[in-house]
Amino acid sequence: MKQKDNALLLVVSAPSGAGKSTLCNRLIELFPEMTYSVSCTTRLPRGDEKNHEHYHFLSSEEFAECEAQGEFLEHAEVHGKFYGTLRQTVVDTLLNGHDILMDIDVQGAAQIRRACAEMASEDPVRKGFVDVFIEPPSMEELRRRLSGRSTDTQKVIEKRMRNAKEEMQHCDLYRHRVINDDLNEALKDLERIVEKEHQKRL
Repeated sequence: MKQKDNALLLVVSAPSGAGKSTLCNRLIELFPEMTYSVSCTTRLPRGDEKNHEHYHFLSSEEFAECEAQGEFLEHAEVHGKFYGTLRQTVVDTLLNGHDILMDIDVQGAAQIRRACAEMASEDPVRKGFVDVFIEPPSMEELRRRLSGRSTDTQKVIEKRMRNAKEEMQHCDLYRHRVINDDLNEALKDLERIVEKEHQKRL
């Protein structure tokens, strides 16, 4: 099947509290042909999570086999559990003419960036790759948002702030940066980025 020439692999990263999840969910609503990437994980399902819908739930042995075969576009260990994105899943989505949205951290984005640099120019992943960093208007505002959640202890907030400072050091590596000062304006910025990148690929 021929790839729709302007299908995008949209990789979005942000510090915790920058509003990334809300923006991604709203963006999916604006673009009916955009779908979330479904990751593999070795952790157990939570609540009403369904296999192959929320995650591809794998055993540690299955995950290790996929890794050994080079099947992951990116993968990482988080709190003792493994997470990864299957390259073939991304390729199939792009070839079917659908944009695919990946909500991942700066390390995962860096892995994909490095992988794309080694791919042929006509590879659907490389052709579609676009990365966006969502940033808060200031570190003071980020702290206010994290404190306003009322779900985290002060110790957790301080850890998130340290992580955010580290993640912000990678923002210049991204093709696009969006400051989420006002949610609606940030969403418009994201929408313009998607439309611009679609146009570039026609």
